[in-house]
Amino acid sequence: MTLGPLEYLVVGFKGSADQFDGSVADEIAKAVEGGTIRIVDLVFLYKDASGDAVVAEIDAKTDPRFAGFASLLAGRTGLFTQEDLDTIALELPEETGALVVLFEHHWAVSIKEAMAAKGGFLVSRAVIAPEVLEELADELDAAVAGAA
Repeated sequence: MTLGPLEYLVVGFKGSADQFDGSVADEIAKAVEGGTIRIVDLVFLYKDASGDAVVAEIDAKTDPRFAGFASLLAGRTGLFTQEDLDTIALELPEETGALVVLFEHHWAVSIKEAMAAKGGFLVSRAVIAPEVLEELADELDAAVAGAA
């Protein structure tokens, strides 16, 4: 079985998971249903005011805050270790929740197979956050305005 590239992201939310209303799960579901990504692991972390982190398993289907994620968990592998989650929690500000998503770039599987069939292989890969590009654009705009 060919796998696409794996990536994880951590999305922070000031406060607890109580603010989840299903909208985040709905948007992730669109990417899953469209075949763009496949969820490999999905957890929720919360770091309290004293700096202690708690992991809430998203597959706790009786918890209404996470009900919207239930359909996304089919085929989930659960690759995050406690050590992974502890490391991620270190970066969280206190009194912050985080959705931690490990996903496969499923759209890349057929491309990877086609490349491999011709002897191709990945040489390099990097992810550039859109915020970096936005910041650069703002700096360029400021420089142009300053030069005028």
